[in-house]
Amino acid sequence: MKQSQGEIIKVSGPLVVAKNMEGASIYEVVKVSRLELMGEIIEMRDGIASIQVYEETSGIGPGEPVHKTGYQLSVELGPGLMSGIYDGIQRPLKDLFKNSGDFITRGINVPSLDESKKWHFSPLVKKGDYLEKGDLVGEVKEMSIMHKIMLPPSSSGGEVVSIKEGDLTIKDTVAEIKSKDGKIEEIKMTQKWPIREKRPFSQKIVPKDLLVTGQRVIDTFFPVTKGGTAAVPGPFGSGKTVVLHQIAKWADADIIIFVGCGERGNEMTDVLKEFPELKDPKTGRPLLERTVLIANTSNMPVAAREASVYTGITIAEYFRDMGYNVALMADSTSRWAEALREISARLEEMPGEEGYPAYLGSRTASFYERAGYVKCLGSKDREGSLTVIGSVSPPGGDLSEPVTQNTLRTVKVFWSLEDRLAYARHFPAINWLNSYSLYMDNLKDYFEEKGGDGFLQEREDAMRILNEESRLEEIVRLIGFESLSSRDKLIMETARAIREDFLMQNAFDNADTFTSFRKQKKMLEMIISFYKKGQELLSSDESIDNVLNLPEKAELAKAKFINEDDIK
Repeated sequence: MKQSQGEIIKVSGPLVVAKNMEGASIYEVVKVSRLELMGEIIEMRDGIASIQVYEETSGIGPGEPVHKTGYQLSVELGPGLMSGIYDGIQRPLKDLFKNSGDFITRGINVPSLDESKKWHFSPLVKKGDYLEKGDLVGEVKEMSIMHKIMLPPSSSGGEVVSIKEGDLTIKDTVAEIKSKDGKIEEIKMTQKWPIREKRPFSQKIVPKDLLVTGQRVIDTFFPVTKGGTAAVPGPFGSGKTVVLHQIAKWADADIIIFVGCGERGNEMTDVLKEFPELKDPKTGRPLLERTVLIANTSNMPVAAREASVYTGITIAEYFRDMGYNVALMADSTSRWAEALREISARLEEMPGEEGYPAYLGSRTASFYERAGYVKCLGSKDREGSLTVIGSVSPPGGDLSEPVTQNTLRTVKVFWSLEDRLAYARHFPAINWLNSYSLYMDNLKDYFEEKGGDGFLQEREDAMRILNEESRLEEIVRLIGFESLSSRDKLIMETARAIREDFLMQNAFDNADTFTSFRKQKKMLEMIISFYKKGQELLSSDESIDNVLNLPEKAELAKAKFINEDDIK
């Protein structure tokens, strides 16, 4: 049915104001001007709609039409997502390039998923079975994963009256469901979901499993759970993007969603070049085969930047609902907040702290709260997790600014990056004194099972030694290292071993770029064992020089370069 149209009365950058928009709803998608630019209504007042446009608005002006569509901004979910590279509103960049070249033509509209490609659909149910919303209907093999076809959350469920098998397109009907009132519902391989509405689940579960990232400073000292939330704030040059890349490459998640939100184009180019070349340690195939990339760089329209994080997290929730462990990296949420600030200013809303809108805190919380470990919808038990890790780029490294503070109020893991460490070639440049994880109580059973009885105590000893080093450094600056007692010298040398031999990792060394939890436990055990042996020798009046020349100390520096298979 053809929708009525409004008329543009004002254009202010990405914000367009239109009249005669009675009957339209908030967050409804509209087509703006004769170019039919995609926009979304973000404010309604007496038939006057404020619209954020996801494309460049130069050249359009008052008097041009605005067409209502009647639907909200949604993503298309189905086979074909894997290895996809999309812009902030789920337009496939490869297809846009084929249609318009290096620069995206305004008003261009291409399907998010390939509608002509055939997938081999294998049913998981039979005729006569009764299904509830969220139940699995079948699956298709998509690269290195099995893509589950589910009854949409909006389905009323019912009896399977027909089911197909074979090579089908995403537009073909794969099953027919007869509801209790006798209505027939056609099930296809795809479903649509509004990006600003979280996908439903049966129950949220307390997360208790470690998301193994292979980064020692994270897994051992500041861990994040599957289904947890983490923030990576840090100034320019401290390595936020590198940390996210490392986690994306090595985390033991089934699916990776990487959202480049307002970052520099060359950084996204690195991702697009690296991921197809990287081998997935699970399958030996390219990492991109289990990755979805949302690329909305800093030179793209600012309104699409605001939508990109919602597009990414909705796709992540879809794979979570299949029962997979999903990890989403958002780089950077500061650019997303800047987009909120720009749109808010053009709406002439009352500004909050540093010009950000007053609802910055609630928007930040609503984004991170979509993470979690859940029981999925459906009649059969199926669990999935969505871990959300966002980088924050505070101006000048000021962690008291609003985006960082609102993020820290919401997330439970804080990895504090410091440019001082990065300039000293200490990577990852995570400050061990400022960072924290609130998941240690959740992971206690996991660590006791995987690390044995002594691991948590060794971790506590290492943190105590690092804190002691911080205190002793002040004394060393005043009176020098040689003035310290033998026991304090042992603490300083052990802390140096923890910093240089355990916390530092070389992303370009095959043996050091990823460290299994088993190897991390062994390395930490060696360091604490050296420290305790040194204490015993000092108690027996052994000289500190002899203690620091123990053969065990030389072994510490070599441990990180030992291959996983060679660990005893």
